[in-house]
Amino acid sequence: MKKACVRLGKRSYDILVCSNEFDKLGRFIRPLRVGTDAIIITNPKIKRLFAKRIERSFISAGFNVRFEIVPDSEKAKSERYCSRLLNSISKFDGSRRRVFIVALGGGVIGDLAGFVASIYKRGVPYIQVPTTLLAQVDSAIGGKVAIDLEVGKNLAGAFYQPRLVFSDVTLLKSLPKKDLVAGLAEVIKYGVIKSPSLFGFLEENHTRILKGDGDTLRYIVYACSTIKARVVEKDEQDNRGLRVVLNFGHTIGHAIEASAHYSKSYSHGQAVGLGMISASFIAKELGLFDARAYTRLKLLIKKLGLLTNLKNLDVKDIFQALQHDKKFIHGKNRFVLPVRIGKTVVKENIPGSLVRRSISQLFE
Repeated sequence: MKKACVRLGKRSYDILVCSNEFDKLGRFIRPLRVGTDAIIITNPKIKRLFAKRIERSFISAGFNVRFEIVPDSEKAKSERYCSRLLNSISKFDGSRRRVFIVALGGGVIGDLAGFVASIYKRGVPYIQVPTTLLAQVDSAIGGKVAIDLEVGKNLAGAFYQPRLVFSDVTLLKSLPKKDLVAGLAEVIKYGVIKSPSLFGFLEENHTRILKGDGDTLRYIVYACSTIKARVVEKDEQDNRGLRVVLNFGHTIGHAIEASAHYSKSYSHGQAVGLGMISASFIAKELGLFDARAYTRLKLLIKKLGLLTNLKNLDVKDIFQALQHDKKFIHGKNRFVLPVRIGKTVVKENIPGSLVRRSISQLFE
């Protein structure tokens, strides 16, 4: 087992990266003194796969267990399901109970469960148990929790840190290959923004990664977790301009998701991969990013099974969705752009014509 720590004073917590330790989860949570009654928020598929094991682990550690089930899609991250969870938990809760929330699932579950934890009784403890690669390397870490609104993704949210992130890579064996691939977009992101060595590792080991090799996945999850922990420590609430680097690929990526109405045709990971290509195209056209590095990035995205082209969407719709991006400042767009593998810059007020071209070239 490897441990990374997000050092935030009283809000500090560990990220445990391990293999074949899932059945001991209750034992790891017990010393945290988060409560007595675990509310496990998950979806039907994850419940079917892991409910008996996690329930047995929690009961043996002295916890009471209750499951709350939401749909297996981005649509679960909505006002409707958030309200439903709050009401259900409040009816279960009582004077003798000390509830805490466990997010058992991918990024959608983590965002939703974390947001519910942040607003129920003005905040109750929660634990992240990510079951997808995307969640283990990115969304489960850092305390950004949110639900979607009709006009855009993650528009109702908060910064609320978990008490523990428990990433057991053996849980990834349950993933369909397309979900493993989708998570690799965030891994590539970390290579581009902070780690040439991670980027090179992905280039050299793409075959083993796609086969789900356990040692390779542990390396990836720990490397990304450590990078994100260091960024979050320096800019927890994204108000110093340092955490914005984590948005590389997400600006146009989120717009693609919104214009596709969060359909399974373009998962978050696939959209971010396309968003990285678009942002890198902008950087290349501005003379910030070498054409060879651009080709290298695009080739890695393709080798790891991610999309490099768009279809069945409209440039105008994607561009319109960008106008609702919460990362825009005073009406000016803002993009994280690579200058080399391992380093990025933030640029504002990119000409609309160039942004449109960066989207249009994804259809070629």
